Amino acid sequence: MQSFAEASKVGKEFMDSGLKSFAAVTTGLQTISVEAADYSKKAFETGSAAMEQLISAKSLDEAFEVQSDYLKEAYQGFISQATRIGDLYAEMARDAYKPFESAAAKVK
Repeated sequence: MQSFAEASKVGKEFMDSGLKSFAAVTTGLQTISVEAADYSKKAFETGSAAMEQLISAKSLDEAFEVQSDYLKEAYQGFISQATRIGDLYAEMARDAYKPFESAAAKVK
């Protein structure tokens, strides 16, 4: 009877850890979704502003300058966002694994 009680306790701990892990993944995915939506909105606004500037350019040189500035800003924004999203995924993975650390240590 003792081993059944211990097995039940370990099973409950793993179930609790699984629920905590699922909550961490859900929260992480929500954060990533909000971040992606914000980036998309900002990228659209930046692209629209660049297009307006491009249309109102008085010369070919000015149009090239607007295009060049936009591409540079878009590239830097993308790299920054990709780094941020990567960090959020890494943080989500750490948070999802954290509940299992103590339970896994007890099994060893």
